[in-house]
Amino acid sequence: MKLLIKDGHVINPESKLDGICDILIEKGKIVKIAKNLNVADANPVRSKAPGATAPPAAGTSNGAKIISAKGKLVLPGLIDIHTHLRVPGREDEETLLSGMQAAARGGFTTICCMPNTQPVIDHAQVVQAITKEAGLLGLINIIPIGAITKGQKGEELTELADLKEAGCRAVSDDGFPVVNAGLLRRAFEYASMLGLLVISHCEDLNLSRAGLMNEGLTSTILGLKGIPEIAETVIVSREIELARYLNIPVHLAHISSSRSIELIKQAKEQGIKITAETCPHYFSLTQDLLMSFDTNLKVNPPLRRKEDVEKIKLALKEGIIDCIATDHAPHSDNEKELEFDLAASGTIGLETALAVSITELINKDILSWQGLVRLMSLNPARILGLDKGSLREGKEADLIVLDPNEEWVVKKEDFLSRSRNCAFLGMKLKGVVEYTICNGKIVYKR
Repeated sequence: MKLLIKDGHVINPESKLDGICDILIEKGKIVKIAKNLNVADANPVRSKAPGATAPPAAGTSNGAKIISAKGKLVLPGLIDIHTHLRVPGREDEETLLSGMQAAARGGFTTICCMPNTQPVIDHAQVVQAITKEAGLLGLINIIPIGAITKGQKGEELTELADLKEAGCRAVSDDGFPVVNAGLLRRAFEYASMLGLLVISHCEDLNLSRAGLMNEGLTSTILGLKGIPEIAETVIVSREIELARYLNIPVHLAHISSSRSIELIKQAKEQGIKITAETCPHYFSLTQDLLMSFDTNLKVNPPLRRKEDVEKIKLALKEGIIDCIATDHAPHSDNEKELEFDLAASGTIGLETALAVSITELINKDILSWQGLVRLMSLNPARILGLDKGSLREGKEADLIVLDPNEEWVVKKEDFLSRSRNCAFLGMKLKGVVEYTICNGKIVYKR
């Protein structure tokens, strides 16, 4: 089966490709990237993946499916290193199918699901169950992230070797920090021996507990208990010191503060093996929006000051932050439609992350397209050790066709995610995914 994408503007940072090309796909692989490609004697694509939202082909010629990408961008499929799918245990908030469909709509072809589920992803059997169901659905690639400690209780290490063998590429107690630094040191050492990445949840609960928003003048005016910046930076500092002492790579999750940026920059200048992510809401939204008491804006870590937002943007531009993750955190209405202090923290982000990044980073001349693709595709792949994030002949055909100029308004009723708790509701964004292709199959078409 063949698929030909014609006349698209291909952006591929790894090869520095940035121009009009055609891409020929057969049997799930990229066969050729060149100008003026044609296909002959190709077999038609007769079916789509189970649960996919793609309608019939855009066109055919000599039995091949042809997609005209004229005036559009063709990018490597996005990779999200930090997604909450709530499976197993909270399928009322998200199922594997709804999460995969939401991801495909947002341009993601690979997502990593965090372990704070019910039960926790702390045994090989849970990992295997998720990957088996994801494989049967056949939409996008799902990589479970295992827990560092059993039950995420911070008391006893999981069987890291079993998690690795079952398919995990990283471990994290995301949602909870590992308080015991000695235990975390052993986790770093064992994980490094196994080739597992440790992802640190950067929050000191003794400093943040019961906090509702960023600590400062705005929290005082609103009468809401604040979360100080040091709740993040104390853990960032500890992780940097552990990484320095052990000479082992560590990844820092959802960085939100300017002081964290300073610490990470200093660490990298010293050659310490630190990588870091941030999320779209941390480079686009500020704490001042909480004057509305909109619980969709209640996230953890909290929205920060305008100065922090600007520092995050600069860190993305300068490569201090390595990737953009969604921290997609679905919640049911009855967990969000409450008083601000009782509402759950988190926002969904799979369907908006790319458009927010285009609107806030590309259109405001913070990043080039090469830079954005590096942050959302190539770098996450490299951090996880995946042979993805790039468009290369002979490799899996994971890519998207994007209209970078079309504007749209974020509306509750349009989400494919089972949950609707989005921090960007009502915002006008730019950039619409036309096609998402994973392993050579069209898994989403607008």
